[in-house]
Amino acid sequence: MRVLLLSVLIASTAACTWVPIESGGKTVRVLPNGPVAPGCVAKGEIVVSVKNKVAFYNRNPLRVQEELETLARNEAPSAGANAVQATGQPADGSQRFSAWQCPPR
Repeated sequence: MRVLLLSVLIASTAACTWVPIESGGKTVRVLPNGPVAPGCVAKGEIVVSVKNKVAFYNRNPLRVQEELETLARNEAPSAGANAVQATGQPADGSQRFSAWQCPPR
């Protein structure tokens, strides 16, 4: 019974998104890797982290990456930025992003 309950709990947390997008984060763009568009001004760096493991279970790496991106988008307005760009790959549930203020598209 305990094994079944634990299995259900792990399966349900694998599909969960624990990080909701905030209203300010909805307007923040995620820039692709590579050169930043002309006219964008660097506003600093954002470092975010989420749980990448639950007990002995490793969470889906794609889900972790989505949540890290969402957290970075949520933080960008407080840095005066309207765009973020990953500066590296996620590692141990943490990721760095550069924050940018870019002209409207």
